[in-house]
Amino acid sequence: MNRRIRIAATDAIYPAIALCVGVACWWAITVMTDVPSFMLPPPDAVVARLIGNPQLYLANAWYTLEKVIYGGSIGIASGIILAVFIAYVPWFRRAIYPYLVTVRVLPKLAIAPLLLIYLGTGMATAIVFIALITFFPLVLNTAAGLNRAPATHHELLQSVNAGPIERILYVDVPYAIPDVFAGLKQSVTLAVVGAVVAEWVVADNGLGFLILMGSENVRPDIMLAALLVLLLEGLLLYGAVVLTQRGVDGWLDLEDVGSG
Repeated sequence: MNRRIRIAATDAIYPAIALCVGVACWWAITVMTDVPSFMLPPPDAVVARLIGNPQLYLANAWYTLEKVIYGGSIGIASGIILAVFIAYVPWFRRAIYPYLVTVRVLPKLAIAPLLLIYLGTGMATAIVFIALITFFPLVLNTAAGLNRAPATHHELLQSVNAGPIERILYVDVPYAIPDVFAGLKQSVTLAVVGAVVAEWVVADNGLGFLILMGSENVRPDIMLAALLVLLLEGLLLYGAVVLTQRGVDGWLDLEDVGSG
């Protein structure tokens, strides 16, 4: 337990040091060069903007988070369901998998104009766009993970008359968990990016919309303040996935110890 605490502390210290160094470099550039403040405001001006109107950034952060949660949940759930069919229905895998790989390399931003035509502007378009972005990493990673278990493990279960459900729960799912969480980490990151892109195109609220308004009015302090809040929001979502993975890994370790 003490070792885990030390590792967690170390994992937090190094990013904090890197953040402090980055902010110090930012501040030094604004002080030691002739960069005008309307191009690169100093860190204290950005912090003052946040403190001066926190409600503006909190409200828009919630609007962005709402889109991420709705769109991400749909994309993640759909990805897991489709991955199960790909992993356990051979003819379905042969028919669908090549197209999934092909569509994954397609820039998702190219789909946005089609969504505007079919769905118009508004919340629904943003949610569908985020769902599409989060869908592909998860379905491909999960399908690969469910097929990762060694054949000898399956043979061992068959020797004790275990059914397909037991094979999936006790062999395939534990082996797939690292791949599933790798896909989740990608999906969460892409969901935040997708929300910002969607808010640039179809929304009238959210941190992406706030960044767009700051750009149009040449207010980099507003843009950087919104980016800072967006960064914190993305880190919190990514951290939630990491903590969940650690909890699942610890639970599986306990299960292994108990079964041994």
